Amino acid sequence: MIRIQHDGPLIIGGGLAGLSTALSAAPAPVLVVSPTPLLEAASSAWAQGGVAAALSSDDAPALHLRDTEAAGAGLVDHHAAEVLTDDGKATVEWLASLGAPFDRQPDGGFAVSREAAHSLARVARVGGDGAGRAILSALAVAARAAEHVEVWEDGRLTGLIQSGDGRVIGAVIDRAGERIEVLAPAVVLATGGAGGLFGETTTPRALLGEGLALAWMAGAEILDPEFVQFHPTAIDVGLDPMPLATEALRGDGARLIDRNGDYILGSAPDADLKPRDIVARAVHRARAEGRGAFLDARTAMGAHFPEAFPAVFASCMKAGLDPRIQPIPVAPAAHYHMGGIAARTDGRTTLKGLYAVGECAATGVHGANRLASNSLLEAAAFGRRTGEAAAREGVKDRKVARIVEGSAPLTDGALQRLRDGMSADCGVIRDAEGLKRLLTLIGDIEAAQKDALPLVACRLIAEAALARHESRGGHYRSDYPETANKAVHTRLTRSDPAVAAMIATTAATTAVIAAVIAST
Repeated sequence: MIRIQHDGPLIIGGGLAGLSTALSAAPAPVLVVSPTPLLEAASSAWAQGGVAAALSSDDAPALHLRDTEAAGAGLVDHHAAEVLTDDGKATVEWLASLGAPFDRQPDGGFAVSREAAHSLARVARVGGDGAGRAILSALAVAARAAEHVEVWEDGRLTGLIQSGDGRVIGAVIDRAGERIEVLAPAVVLATGGAGGLFGETTTPRALLGEGLALAWMAGAEILDPEFVQFHPTAIDVGLDPMPLATEALRGDGARLIDRNGDYILGSAPDADLKPRDIVARAVHRARAEGRGAFLDARTAMGAHFPEAFPAVFASCMKAGLDPRIQPIPVAPAAHYHMGGIAARTDGRTTLKGLYAVGECAATGVHGANRLASNSLLEAAAFGRRTGEAAAREGVKDRKVARIVEGSAPLTDGALQRLRDGMSADCGVIRDAEGLKRLLTLIGDIEAAQKDALPLVACRLIAEAALARHESRGGHYRSDYPETANKAVHTRLTRSDPAVAAMIATTAATTAVIAAVIAST
């Protein structure tokens, strides 16, 4: 075992949130730890749509805020969303200053497109559908060139280190099979989402909610873990993860049809631009009824498809499908986790010394259903704020009192059983019978590996989904299809004596979570 002391923020994750944090922490020395080389296994590198911001003369942050709150189904934190949308234009300009090659208009302004649930065109894109990788590439170059940033591209987070008062003072990193304890004045979790917990996902399979699980085990508050967004147009060609057909295709006129050519959501021109949860359920139902679901871009794109959306075109052609002349088979797939580690707009969590940013965090800006292309905006905008805040943390007591770690990683077979169960029973449409079946599966796997981090994350999601007796945003219960009159959050903290006492059993844990929801 090696123990080292670092004098600046320790950032776990090399995606857009992590690198934005690192660059903005200057001149404080920063250590970024990523389990893979930068640009690999980061959801932000896979993002196709772009960055949402009020960039045009007919738009305004207040309009962007209004659309964000409308999509979030009553659970958006107004202050956090206002901060996000107010930061929109400055964030896009900052990314551009680092070399992000956004599409431009002839006058040099940002070219913008419209996506679902936006009232105006406000999504800044790169090459049609290449925003995520292009933006992250620019930040990776900047981070590698920055004198204050050190990057480990072969380190995996396995634990958090705490002092006697519960403050997070470091993290345990597995690097080339060697255990390294890194002590730091601030630990920033930028570990991404939990899409890899689902058998049908558009995210890297490596994203298993491990940062969320460790934060929970250390005593941080977890907010709304049941809210998972399912993208309605994952390309259904038998791949895992599933390639994505960006929402911008529908913004440019592509339509969702069944195998008979009938419109799945109706014939109105904007019928396919409803919030993602509505579109995902419609696609799910069409498939469940045997009608199939397809994204038809033949008229909207036709011969222009390769240059308009090169990434989607390449994915289709690789699968033997020509979207210029054939409708694209699609299915809903896990795409984004709205819930996560409760955090402020500057990344601060309920544990001193611990910050969370990006998809692993829940700042309240997405509520129950994220507005399209707000994720890259949040990662960069709040990453900048988090970097500045974490850099101000001074060295505190470094006496190690507790190390929180999970058990060994799940076997491939156990993980696949878990992923299949999550998609089958905690997917687009849920009910008590399925969620209880899933919790039984989790319990069976826990008997062998109780504290495996993916199991902890799955249990948080499934228990909260079972306890929420309503349908709201990305959480839809067929046995509770109505939306409650009052929008309430799920807030969970393991240090709560009631939760700690009951965490061992499924039924008791669900009862506690239900009580927490009801009292919020």
